[in-house]
Amino acid sequence: MAVPKQKRSRSRTHHKRAKIYRAISVPLEKCPNCGEYKMPHRVCLHCGYYKGKQVLEISE
Repeated sequence: MAVPKQKRSRSRTHHKRAKIYRAISVPLEKCPNCGEYKMPHRVCLHCGYYKGKQVLEISE
């Protein structure tokens, strides 16, 4: 049966876990309606459009 020879240090554990929670960069795309950058497959927060339809009411 496999058993670790030594206890894994706290810094080593935290270093490993930090890679899991590290944010990955998401490629941004331009909104076809207003031209602002937005995350793909999300509603544009500047104009409220998604796939050519207005989904959110944005008060300016």
